Amino acid sequence: MWPVRLALRPPDLTGLLQAAATVTVVFSLATLVNSWHRFLELFSHFRLQYLLVALMLTVLFAALKHRRWAMLMLAVTAINAVPVLPWYFADRSEIPSSAARAQILFANVNSGNSNTQALLELIETENPDLVVLHEVTDLWATAMKAVQTHYRHRHVVERHDNFGLAVYSRRPLLNVDVLASPPLDLPSLVFRQALGDATVNYVTTHPIPPIGKLGFDARNEQLDDIGERIAALDGPTVLIGDLNTAMWGHHYKKLVSETGLANAREGFGIIPTWPRQIPFAMIPIDQCLVSDDLAVLDIRSGPPIGSDHLPLIVTLALIR
Repeated sequence: MWPVRLALRPPDLTGLLQAAATVTVVFSLATLVNSWHRFLELFSHFRLQYLLVALMLTVLFAALKHRRWAMLMLAVTAINAVPVLPWYFADRSEIPSSAARAQILFANVNSGNSNTQALLELIETENPDLVVLHEVTDLWATAMKAVQTHYRHRHVVERHDNFGLAVYSRRPLLNVDVLASPPLDLPSLVFRQALGDATVNYVTTHPIPPIGKLGFDARNEQLDDIGERIAALDGPTVLIGDLNTAMWGHHYKKLVSETGLANAREGFGIIPTWPRQIPFAMIPIDQCLVSDDLAVLDIRSGPPIGSDHLPLIVTLALIR
């Protein structure tokens, strides 16, 4: 008997594109209802990627003259464009030159990162009024002593894990409170600072990554607690930090609804910040939220500092 040989043919280009299109359709639609399950919320953070992939597939199917697939992916492109494109457009009124301003540099430095010099050089270059850091260990607390001549006002909560916090400021810090945020008693900082003729509330918190059900629930409980505390504050308010959620997640939207704060990114784009080592997969989980008596003059990501996060640099102006 002659041996039977099976010829395994690799999938053709059209088959690969159709498989990619099917995956894109499923994730684009399923994550629209991400409040249904934690897996859906995790995948909702990649809304920008779904938009770009859907647009690319639309062009490829059109070029290959697969009209029905091209029309399907055009519809999926539109579905993803709705939550993405508005971030690039916003009405911004002209701010008087006399308005009091503050520049904030935020960085999750990564507790395993030893490249402290990169951050010090960035601080020297940007010369911000306020520096807020996450994942501060004893190494980073020691390294930051180099800036204490210019940033005489500081509060440091160094830890041996990923949840140390620190604030360095040119202006005095008022009423600094270190909160033990539930459910894991991770530290959050609340402090106040004069800006023009007002006193601004600053809050920074770093919830645990939403990995697994326990991590997901813990992140949400910490965000809920911070939201309640912010809702009780009077006056201009800034929440800044690695919140471990992008803007399309259900629990991010809940936080914004409870606090009345607006994302500083509005009108400036998505500005992904993590994970820096995988550019195509980067998502915006480092956030700056502000009350309506503060205007955002600029927000942008900074250069790499050895961390898996890019820094955020935000310039605010007091408008009331």
